[in-house]
Amino acid sequence: MTGSLARFKTACVQVNASDDMAANIDEACELAREAAVLGAEFVLFPENVAMMTFGPDNIRAHARSQDRHPAIEAFSALAVELDIWLHAGTLAIWNGDKIANRSFVFSPDGKIASTYDKIHMFDVDLANGESYRESATFSPGSETVLVDLPWGGLGLSTCYDVRFPYLYRALAHGGATMLAVPAAFTVPTGEAHWHVLLRARAIENGCYVFAPAQTGSHAGGRKTFGHALIIDPWGRVLADAGDEPGFIIVDIDPNLVVEARSQVPSLMHTRKLF
Repeated sequence: MTGSLARFKTACVQVNASDDMAANIDEACELAREAAVLGAEFVLFPENVAMMTFGPDNIRAHARSQDRHPAIEAFSALAVELDIWLHAGTLAIWNGDKIANRSFVFSPDGKIASTYDKIHMFDVDLANGESYRESATFSPGSETVLVDLPWGGLGLSTCYDVRFPYLYRALAHGGATMLAVPAAFTVPTGEAHWHVLLRARAIENGCYVFAPAQTGSHAGGRKTFGHALIIDPWGRVLADAGDEPGFIIVDIDPNLVVEARSQVPSLMHTRKLF
């Protein structure tokens, strides 16, 4: 990165998605429109933005093929309508006999600029009795993905990926100056780890972090933590959405990436130890 880079406005949307796909799509689009009125040029939706349901049978029943998913058509049209870059969170897309938890990034002309399949599967048993086995339903991705935006490189990831620092290091070394982490974090793990993990990923890599989120109670009794965040390359939280649906919007200065990396050039000091 050389020279002075133009500032831009980014908005991270926070929703309480239900098992009504049409209503979820409408809600996300309306929040994006509100953010665009305030000048947002890049809008990000959370994980599972079009559908929050629980259990393998329900997830399979609501998954769609990529060429038949109504959210893709709606979000493509939205990007054109608002003349924005749109990270459309993630959608459940059939991928063989399993499902990909797939991110979509749309350019202002409505085209799909890139997709990313969540790499790390959330297979955990929490102390409060909650149990998740994403690998039983979802097929993990295997490739890192970097999208060239007008303001720099955007590294793609999803939710549980945030616990794996090597992914973000690879993205930063590949040219990422911004990291997207759309999520539907559980309440127990969110309370304990959400803020600290996201701030760490920003600090370690000298990157902005954009983390749109699900919040509240959902179908099947699942609860998500909320607190969509925008974090700067020094690890400072610039905006926190709390626990209600809505959005946060921040004026982003890409030159802060250059500043942070020049003062703490840790990316240049990476060593291969194994």
